[in-house]
Amino acid sequence: MNERKPKIRVRDLHKAFGEKVVLHGLDLDVGVGESVVVIGGSGTGKSVLLKCILGLLRPDSGSILIDGEEVAGIDANVRDEVSRKFGMLFQGGALFDSLPVWENVAFGLLSLKKASRAEAQEIAVAKLAQVGLGSDVSTLFPAELSGGMQKRVSLARAIAADPEIIFFDEPTTGLDPIMADVINDLIVKTTREMGATALSITHDMASARKIAHRIAMLYEGRIIWAGPVEDIDASGNDHVDQFINGRAEGPIKMAVRA
Repeated sequence: MNERKPKIRVRDLHKAFGEKVVLHGLDLDVGVGESVVVIGGSGTGKSVLLKCILGLLRPDSGSILIDGEEVAGIDANVRDEVSRKFGMLFQGGALFDSLPVWENVAFGLLSLKKASRAEAQEIAVAKLAQVGLGSDVSTLFPAELSGGMQKRVSLARAIAADPEIIFFDEPTTGLDPIMADVINDLIVKTTREMGATALSITHDMASARKIAHRIAMLYEGRIIWAGPVEDIDASGNDHVDQFINGRAEGPIKMAVRA
C-alpha cells in the first residue's frame, strides 16, 4: 500500500441485521491511487461493506476514515460533501431508461447544478470518448445499447465528475468473457488516467487479477487475507486457495438444500 495516509481506512467495522451478523470487526486500508479488490462468496458482506463506506448503510460500530476524516454516522450535510469525492459503477448499470445516454452520464453534474445543460452534454461526450464510445451514442437511449455498451456508459457516468475515489460493484456481471476483459481494461485505463483510488467488489477472479493492485478476501465478516495481486496464488490461506480455484471441497462450506 502507498506509504502516505490511506485514502480509505476502515477499522473494527461491525454491521448486523437482527441476529444475522454480516461484518464482524472488519479492517481494510486503500492507499491513495491504489486499486483494491475485495473478493468473497455471495452473501459474505461485500456489498454491505461498500454501502457502509458510501453512507447508504449506517454501521453498528467501527470507524471509516476518508482522507483522515471520520464518515461513519456523520451528519447528512457533511456526508454530502464527502460523497462529492465518489464515483460509482453499479452492478446492473442502473441507467435511467427515460433519459438519453448523455443525460445519464451527466446526471450527477446536472442534479448538483455543477454545469449548464450545454456544458454537461459536452462533458458527457468527452467521458464517453474516454470509454471508447462516439458522440453518436450520446443521443441514444439505454434500451438501444448492448449490454457491453451500457456498462461503458455506466463507467462514463462514474467518472463524469472526475472523482477521487471510484467504487466498482461487480463490474463484469452479465458480460461475456471478451466484453468483461474490455471493461476491465477500461477500468484500469480510466483510473490510471485520473489518478483515482479504486475499491471494487467481485467474485470474478479474472477481473480481480486484472484491475487490482491488492486483493483482500472477506470471509465471516472479516478480511482474512490481503496482499499484492501477484501473491494470491501463494497466499498460504486454505480459504483463499479454495475460492480462487473454485473448488467445492475445502474449509468454505456452501449452504445447499437437499
